[in-house]
Amino acid sequence: MIGSFGRHMPGELYDQWPRTPAGEPVAPKFLTHCTSRDIEDVMLVNYLQSYGIPAAVIHPGDGAFGKVVLGISGTGSSIYVPETLYDQAKDLMEARPDDELQSGI
Repeated sequence: MIGSFGRHMPGELYDQWPRTPAGEPVAPKFLTHCTSRDIEDVMLVNYLQSYGIPAAVIHPGDGAFGKVVLGISGTGSSIYVPETLYDQAKDLMEARPDDELQSGI
C-alpha cells in the first residue's frame, strides 16, 4: 500500500499531502480505526484538516463496497496521516476540550 499510496489519493488530498525532498508523497502512517456508523471518521478527518493535517480514509476489506452501496462501511475506516505529522495528529486526538482552559489561554 505505501509504495503506491499517492496514486490512490483523490486530487485535493494528493495536493495537500506533504512531499519528500525527492517530490514523492510522504509515507502514510496508521493513526486509528473508527467505526463508520456514528460519523466518527468524518469528524476526525475534518478536525485534523482544520489543523492543516491531511488525512486519508481507507475502508479495509469489503468496506469500500459497503460505503458505496449502503453509505457506511461495515468494516469501519482506517485513518492515515503523513508520518511527518503523526505526532501532531496523535496529540490532537488525545487533547481534551478543557486543556486550553486549564493552561490559562
